Amino acid sequence: MEVGDDFPEIVEHQRLWNGEPLPAGLQARLLCEYQRFQLVQQQIQALEAERREMIRSSPQPEAEQVRRLLRLRGIGINCAWLYVMEFFCWRAFRNRREVGALAGLTPMPHQSGEEDHELGISKVGNRHIRAMAIEIAWVWLRYQPTSELSRWYQRRFGTGSKRLRKIGIVALARKLLIAIWRYLELGTLPAGAVLKST
Repeated sequence: MEVGDDFPEIVEHQRLWNGEPLPAGLQARLLCEYQRFQLVQQQIQALEAERREMIRSSPQPEAEQVRRLLRLRGIGINCAWLYVMEFFCWRAFRNRREVGALAGLTPMPHQSGEEDHELGISKVGNRHIRAMAIEIAWVWLRYQPTSELSRWYQRRFGTGSKRLRKIGIVALARKLLIAIWRYLELGTLPAGAVLKST
């Protein structure tokens, strides 16, 4: 149920199974939670307005990075903001391995005797960025289907099992994160990527 401005009236008119109104204590608790919810919503709206204004007019390098990311089709304001503010603007990466490692998207090799295989990704790193990278990878497949990275994913994993596609999306997330780093650092657009129409 969506919580709107009419919530106090809804609470007042709600009835129990036997037709009696909600107990006064429960009504008070619900209204208190509603006021808390409204306060949080106002704070979120104020922060989002401040962020939009910063992105629109700030000359800071991080604001320019966010603006650059927002030009890519499939990248929204929350993704761009998190990528820049939590990952790219506070550290200078020297190579793609550092980018993948800080996000926890690098494979963990396992060697024992003559066995030599990977145990999956390390998950050592920024878990918020890792989750966002995987989410953006799914979105990338939808909004950038003709990009080289989307084609690579479809060739390698597109017709595989559900498990294989999930493994592939992590690999795509790592490659895409590195491509975005190159885009922000060097201005090199990911191969085949499409910009939003202005």
